[in-house]
Amino acid sequence: MPEGDTVWNTARVLHRALAGARLTGSDFRVPQLATTDLTGWTVRESASRGKHLLLRLAGPAGEDRTLHSHLRMDGAWRAYAPGERWSARPAHLIRVVLRSAGAVAVGYHLHELALIPTAEEESLVGHLGPDLLGADWDPAEAVRRLAAHPEQSIGEALLDQRNLAGVGNLYKCEVLFLRGVSPWTPVRDVPDLAGTVALAQRLLAANRGRWTQSTTGVLRRGGTSYVYGRRAQPCRRCGTAIRKEELGERVTYWCPVCQPERT
Repeated sequence: MPEGDTVWNTARVLHRALAGARLTGSDFRVPQLATTDLTGWTVRESASRGKHLLLRLAGPAGEDRTLHSHLRMDGAWRAYAPGERWSARPAHLIRVVLRSAGAVAVGYHLHELALIPTAEEESLVGHLGPDLLGADWDPAEAVRRLAAHPEQSIGEALLDQRNLAGVGNLYKCEVLFLRGVSPWTPVRDVPDLAGTVALAQRLLAANRGRWTQSTTGVLRRGGTSYVYGRRAQPCRRCGTAIRKEELGERVTYWCPVCQPERT
């Protein structure tokens, strides 16, 4: 699943390609927006909120709209030069095409695609917790929201976007390994919840602006993570085989020695 830094990077790609541009055409390939035509609209900016992408537009008559999309597991936006071959995904996965004189933005397998008045954005993202990569990041509020569910496992709590927005499965696993906390530990028993939140923000921020996500400081293939995606491989700290197991609706990776369950 795309993490918050991936969505942040995607928003910046779209911003560089389209911000300030007047759209010369649009093609929506989803039933709810099939008749929508954004020709003549100007792209004001592209922004992210957690894992949500917000493309803000100004209409010819001065009205403001936001094109909202969620990448979930398999969504993606790509920007191409006019006339360039669209090579990222098969054509049947395209959900929207936005054209300007200088670029073409293509959205593949997007989810929750909606066009709403910009003033109503909160109806779609207002439930989210503090954005780890947002200008209004509030670690104290993130800790407060996590602590409000003391019985929930910390692994599930970190993935709940209502607590803090942007953590996906990769960062969940890596943060908990680095903190020495079992993913099954109840939130109430996490020794330093504020430290866990702070580390999550630092890791996402460190990977902002690049597509290769690394929590180890190594960018070469096979060296970018401590536990994520490394089932049965030796722990980089103690040599114990990394384990993989389901936690809620996701799989989790952890080291049973470096992340012992509290009793």
